[in-house]
Amino acid sequence: MAKRMPASIALPGPEPSQRRDWETLKSLLPYLWTWKWRVALALACLLAAKVANVTVPLVFKDIIDGFTLPREQALLLVPLGLLGAYGALRFSTSMFTELREIIFARVTQRAQRTIALQVFDHLHALSLRFHLERQTGGLTRDIERGTRAVGSLISYTIYSILPTLVEIGLVLTILIVRYDSSFAIITFFTLALYISFTVVVTNWRTKIRREANEHDSAANVRAIDSLINYETVKYFNNERWEAARYDEQLLKWEAAQVRTQVSLSYLNLGQALIIAVAVSLMMWRAAVGVVNGSMTVGDIVLVNAFLIQLYMPLNHLGILYREIRQSLTDIERLFGLLTQNREIQDTPDARKLDPGPCGVGFDSVDFSYEPNRKILEEVSFSIPAGKSVAVVGHSGSGKSTLARLLFRFYDVSGGGISINGSDIRSLTQASLRSAIGIVPQDTVLFNDSIFYNIQYGRPVASRDEVIAASRAAHLHEFIERLPDGYDTKVGERGLKLSGGEKQRVAIARALLKNPPILIFDEATSALDSKTEKAIQSELEQVARGHTTLIIAHRLSTVMNADEILVLDNGRIIERGSHRKLLECAGHYAQMWALQQQEKLLESTTDDDVDSATEPLPAAN
Repeated sequence: MAKRMPASIALPGPEPSQRRDWETLKSLLPYLWTWKWRVALALACLLAAKVANVTVPLVFKDIIDGFTLPREQALLLVPLGLLGAYGALRFSTSMFTELREIIFARVTQRAQRTIALQVFDHLHALSLRFHLERQTGGLTRDIERGTRAVGSLISYTIYSILPTLVEIGLVLTILIVRYDSSFAIITFFTLALYISFTVVVTNWRTKIRREANEHDSAANVRAIDSLINYETVKYFNNERWEAARYDEQLLKWEAAQVRTQVSLSYLNLGQALIIAVAVSLMMWRAAVGVVNGSMTVGDIVLVNAFLIQLYMPLNHLGILYREIRQSLTDIERLFGLLTQNREIQDTPDARKLDPGPCGVGFDSVDFSYEPNRKILEEVSFSIPAGKSVAVVGHSGSGKSTLARLLFRFYDVSGGGISINGSDIRSLTQASLRSAIGIVPQDTVLFNDSIFYNIQYGRPVASRDEVIAASRAAHLHEFIERLPDGYDTKVGERGLKLSGGEKQRVAIARALLKNPPILIFDEATSALDSKTEKAIQSELEQVARGHTTLIIAHRLSTVMNADEILVLDNGRIIERGSHRKLLECAGHYAQMWALQQQEKLLESTTDDDVDSATEPLPAAN
């Protein structure tokens, strides 16, 4: 039967001066409780393994005492069964330990997988503002370390801390019941001193470790940022500059790592000193007992065996505590991501957008990315279902912001946006975005095949549908000429394709999605004039019957729009058809005249180049 996963855990954001270790530990309990029967069975195996492990020295004591008697009595008092029990207990310790590992393995891996998936889903649910401000290198490093730490924390707690505590408890019980109280007193004070010393020093070391992690993340950010911008680095011949910046951060990381290692050595030396003193005191008490006849040789062997069994868990406990503190340090950032505020959220009563044609309305929309910088002001227009509206204007006038607001990447500061009369804030984000397709100005592709990137518009589409969309975007012939065809890898962010090729992939992807609302955000800006004309015709065909918002700089691409809006400094200063706006002789007409002049100049320049490259006529 499938197990139901716990809901996302909301934790307070970690603060540098305040740790949330207990909250972090408590947050893992729901994931473990999902598999409560496995946990209970694993704990039973844990207890059985430790009982067998502690019983081994007791049996060994009886064997030793038997051999200290005269030979005839030794043969009688050391039956083969006792030797067999010794071997069986040794095997049982390993058997129950491995059974515990087998039973609990799925619990650990499922918890790790679930938390990683929740963080992944939560990151996709965060606003565009968060992703524009984040640093990819540091974020991926935090997720990698944090996800790994989740498994480590569960493993250390269940596999090591509990077994150690159980074993210490059993040994203390045996020492109290069978021997002089001084053995238990020495053991108790050793444990208290050892744990206190370990906690104090480890807390000090954690600050150093956290500093090392900060420098590690910062170095990773610089490395990834530099590699992503590989071409820019090459253009400006700045390889040495980038290496120096990277090494500057690595130098800080190196110094922090050295301090971490030195402090670890101090910790190990202190722990070794405490254990050495305790062992010496225990052996002295055991030797006195043998001398005065209150203890046998077997007893001193038993105490020595218990000392070894206590020493190993204690030593292990110190290492575990350090590792757990490190895991908690790493996991703080991972859980901190889960507490990042979702700027854009569905309301509790949000409903799905009804299928069918969609009319879009902007009603007195105000918006600003920053409080002191207004992007849109009192913007009002409507796009009736099946009609097209184009928005033109200079760079920075707020054109692309309209598309982001329609997708609800941000919420408006004032006014409202509606689809079929319903405010988009009352609709689920999933249904809203499934009704909109976009060809963005800056097309970023996945590091996968061309086929995958086109099919991404509708992942369930067949190969024939993908090819049909590719043909409509005038991309099929280009793909067919490639050695690997549709299986050609496009590289990270699509860097193996030209700007025009990437934009045609984006057009094919939008055509494949075939939503009721289409947004063309400078959809042909990276294409040459010949391809632009061909694709513009296709886009106009595709836009028929769809509600279309066209954002453009080239006015020649919006001539046939039902209405054209001229945006300047966030305000609509002109509106109307292409012909009407030219007749008004206003801002649009000036832009049109300027672009026609530039187009004529480019055409003249091309003709001059063609004439210069023509072969001279043959001499008569």
